[in-house]
Amino acid sequence: MSLATSTAQLTARIKLATTVAQRDGARQLRKQVFCGEQGLFNGDDRDQIDTTALTLVAIAGPDGEVIGTVRIHHAGDDIWWGSRLAVACSARRQAAVGSGLIKLAVGAAQALGCRTFLAHVQQQNVPMFEQLHWDPLHDVVMHGRPHSLMRADLSFYPPIHDADIGFTCSRDGA
Repeated sequence: MSLATSTAQLTARIKLATTVAQRDGARQLRKQVFCGEQGLFNGDDRDQIDTTALTLVAIAGPDGEVIGTVRIHHAGDDIWWGSRLAVACSARRQAAVGSGLIKLAVGAAQALGCRTFLAHVQQQNVPMFEQLHWDPLHDVVMHGRPHSLMRADLSFYPPIHDADIGFTCSRDGA
């Protein structure tokens, strides 16, 4: 794994958070994005889902900096949810980080028996999810902001059985 400091290349490993440092980095990034930048939560965005959710991260650089995160959780039957997708400001133009986290989220859930994968997506992010083979089901307001309930088309997401290892992605999506 390496982080190129130029704008030409960013390589990140997308994986299940397996260390305290990775989980702490994910919590810090979520707080920065959802509390600081977006003002969706006052001080902390953690909730009851965090007690059972699996945390996925995008890490880069020699120190394994967390530059992206998402959580997934089982909601009963064969239904899984993804939530709290956050990408560091410095990595947002790196489309592969967000899409890589989504790919791992759905693929890891499929490996664990998922037959329906859902997420409440902020309205401005709906086009990206549609490009990634997600279908909008209906609109809803959450935390004072418009969201769309969306469902992943699982036929585009093969199961990923080694989420703890994950995969690498780069700016160009390779």
